[in-house]
Formats: sequence, C-alpha cells, structure tokens
Amino acid sequence: MTPLPDLPQNAALLDLLRQEGVPQESGAYAYEGWELHTHPDLVERLEDLAPEWPVLATFGVPVLAAKGIAAVVAKGTDTLLVRLPEAPAEPLKAAEPCPPLTDPGEGWYALGPWQSELPSAESQRLLSLVIQHALSYAASLSGDDDSTDWRGRPAQAPRGRQRGRGRGRGRGQRRGRGRRR
Repeated sequence: MTPLPDLPQNAALLDLLRQEGVPQESGAYAYEGWELHTHPDLVERLEDLAPEWPVLATFGVPVLAAKGIAAVVAKGTDTLLVRLPEAPAEPLKAAEPCPPLTDPGEGWYALGPWQSELPSAESQRLLSLVIQHALSYAASLSGDDDSTDWRGRPAQAPRGRQRGRGRGRGRGQRRGRGRRR
C-alpha cells in the first residue's frame, strides 16, 4: 500500500507507478514492501535536496508530496520528475521524458538530478528551489484554502504577541506605524 493518497490529482502518477510496481517484502532491493525502481544514489540525492521533507515510498518509488498531492518523484537512475505550472527555467537541463506524465499539458517535467554542467553547490541550490516550488504548487492543487504553506504549516504564523489598543483590524485597513515590542 502507498502512503500517497489516492486523490484525483495523483491518479495519473499512481496509475503509472502501480503498473510498474512489483511487490517485494525483503531482499537487497526491497523498498517499503516493493521492489525499488530508483537507484539508491538518486534516493539519497532526493533526501539531500529536500532534507526536511519526508520521502514517501510509493510502489517502490520515492515521492515528495504536499497536502497529499505528489510534487516530486525520483525515478530510475537519473530522473527527477517535478510537478510545476510551467517548465523549469534555464540553466536546468531536462532529463529523458517519462510519458504519459511528461506529455504536454500534464504538468510534470523531467530534470537531471545532478545537473553536472553546473557547479555542485549551484546545482544543489537550483534543484532545491525547484523542489520547493513544486511542493508549493502541489499544495495549491489540493483545493484547501491558502492558510497553510507547502509543509502544512500556517502561512502567516504570528511572530509573537503584539501589544496595542486591542482593537481588531478590519480587512483592507492599514496597520499603524507604532513601535513593536
């Protein structure tokens, strides 16, 4: 079973992974009850690119999701699939497509996980940013209000208690310029 919810937004990905998945309870290539369909170095790379994010084992493939919606998939030996509203910008290089997910209009883009033409630190930085963007975009597809970020945390958490006259502010009213404590 997969921890990635069976939601309409995940249907195409789950269909693909379910078709490719092979149950395997034990052995060198077992991954949460499934045969691993991703090179172990790529699993580690995904964890390095999103260190605070849980990796969901989905039919033998590691997936990152926000609010239950898949955002990033590490597949094979050299493919990161990212869900975005538009293709990632230069200088990131595309990887081999993964039909039907990467077909035009499907919202998934294949990227190389190491971007060897870039310095290592720049590759790490740019890929981490793309993954954050993919997680934010996936969260926006959940249909929930925008009161939480891609981690499910409050989007505008209070920075501490503010002192004032106790009068509430209506929508659209400007905040006073008084000193904060």
